[in-house]
Amino acid sequence: MQRLRRFRKNKKIRNKYAEVQLAAEDFIHPYFVVAGSNIKKEIASLQGVYHLSIDKLLLDIEESIALGLNKIILFGVINNDLKDNLGSKAYENANLVAVAIKKIKEKYPQLIVIADVCLCGYTDHGHCGILNGHDVDNDATLPFLAKIALSYAHAGADFVAPSAMMDGQVEIIRKVLNKKNLTNIKILAYAAKYSSSFYGPFRGAVNCSIANGDRSTYQMDYRTQEQALMEVDADIKEGCDWVMVKPAHTYLDIIHKIKLAYPEEILVGYQVSGEYMMIKVTAERGFFDEQEAMLEALTAIKRSGANYIISYYAKDYLKMLR
Repeated sequence: MQRLRRFRKNKKIRNKYAEVQLAAEDFIHPYFVVAGSNIKKEIASLQGVYHLSIDKLLLDIEESIALGLNKIILFGVINNDLKDNLGSKAYENANLVAVAIKKIKEKYPQLIVIADVCLCGYTDHGHCGILNGHDVDNDATLPFLAKIALSYAHAGADFVAPSAMMDGQVEIIRKVLNKKNLTNIKILAYAAKYSSSFYGPFRGAVNCSIANGDRSTYQMDYRTQEQALMEVDADIKEGCDWVMVKPAHTYLDIIHKIKLAYPEEILVGYQVSGEYMMIKVTAERGFFDEQEAMLEALTAIKRSGANYIISYYAKDYLKMLR
């Protein structure tokens, strides 16, 4: 008989034999920036997460840095009356996210700033690309994604993160950045981004509803695995620096599969809004302890092979450590 319980006798022993430990370096904190000033408003669909004007965003980032965080990802949120069918507010001169990046980099130059690159939050139809009838036109969308990425790169972003799931999005962004001598700007590719019901609370956060259809023609079918490897392979060949799996804690098998196939690549897991709120709401009902569930889910993402984790729990976890 093997006596394996000796590894679990008490907390001190369990900690000694723990193979996975979470640290501040592992996290990327998501932020939602809005126009205006003195705005800090809790998002109805995302408990404990806020819409922040740039002045309030800078204050919150100061707290994040004090907790040990060194990476954030930015999403811009605009009013519906500013949206059009081409998502022009995403790439116009002095667009919201570009202004936020400049202000952040002026005050916190050491912070790694990642800027999400997509059209969905800026189009009046809510899709991630340019429409041709009711279908998203892949190739027509690519130049617009490149324009967004370029504006963020000029503003000082360390990473641009194309999330539209258009074929060739990494390639065109890399070509445009290289052409403008912005070769130091890195690309975080939303490589294996699945069409998921767990995105629901996020769509409320970015004020983005789809007028017709859904995103299943461009985001991945959750019944597939091998396509994830194909998507990652394509993005690596097109010139990305990091790759992402989204969602994360309900797609641990995909993270593990990609890490085994590409062990040298930096892999990010995005614990998405629905996964976060699933823990929040269930804990509120008293079915389990929120802190313990948070720890288990985040540890599982790292254990499966993720180098970094995007999570709305990032600050909560680090406050718990303090």
